Amino acid sequence: MSNSRHSSKKNNTRLDGLVIAVFGRHYRVETKDKIILNCVTRGKKSGVACGDQVELLPTTPGQGVIEKIQPRSTLLYRSDAFREKIIAANISQIIIVVAAIPSFSEELINRCLVAAESQSIGALIVLNKADMIAPTRSAALTLSCYQELGYPLIQLSAKNNIAALIPYLKGNISVLAGQSGMGKSTLINTLIPEAKRTTAEISVALDSGSHTTTHAHLYHFDADSHIIDTPGIQEFGIHHIKDESLAWEFVEFRPYIGQCKFNNCRHTHEPDCALMNAVHQGKVSKRRFSFYQKLRHQTQ
Repeated sequence: MSNSRHSSKKNNTRLDGLVIAVFGRHYRVETKDKIILNCVTRGKKSGVACGDQVELLPTTPGQGVIEKIQPRSTLLYRSDAFREKIIAANISQIIIVVAAIPSFSEELINRCLVAAESQSIGALIVLNKADMIAPTRSAALTLSCYQELGYPLIQLSAKNNIAALIPYLKGNISVLAGQSGMGKSTLINTLIPEAKRTTAEISVALDSGSHTTTHAHLYHFDADSHIIDTPGIQEFGIHHIKDESLAWEFVEFRPYIGQCKFNNCRHTHEPDCALMNAVHQGKVSKRRFSFYQKLRHQTQ
């Protein structure tokens, strides 16, 4: 009888854990003792993200139920007019991986930067496949405007030399974001060989990559540094960022916000708009301002 009571008490002991993988409504959670449990949530609850700190209740051996999500420091997610898709929680840095081949979407870069700014998350742009010298040189020229805004830009070859990335990983919980075919999985495999992420060749004819990562997974780079790999992102909706907040998420716009003739200026057509005046004077990039106007129109 005492053994039965002891077993029952043990099974009702809650554990703290870190969500290291998300498979739909199933989650892989690592406890502080480095025990991996396959978990679900109660009922139809979802919303658990890779990187979440949770409280769980062990059930059968190797299984558990997530009872509580601990308060998050940050939450990276994308949204359209109808739904939201959580990407990762508690991250301190988003690493936007691009490459000259296949061609990258500059609009997607801007969307990622806006999402990062809205959560006060650091952002780093990695130009991969730098061994392709001529295409990379052209891509670096396109990306230089982001470097001028203060976003670090590094060039590397995930297959050959990733030394430039290592200092940026230290002490951070980073999430890799980018389109399919940019080399995120190759980058993970080079950083963490035991990850063994599936990679695929790109289609030159279609100028695109194939989805090889099907779920978000957190890897430990060292005791204080962690990396979350995510499925390739072709679209990054930011519908959750309100119209009046969008301009603030463009860092170079901030000195001009509040300086317009009208307090409710939307920076589109209003007279004496300080931001549009700055664009006309060459103080703000016309290209970035065009992305702002496009995003603003799409999030209305």
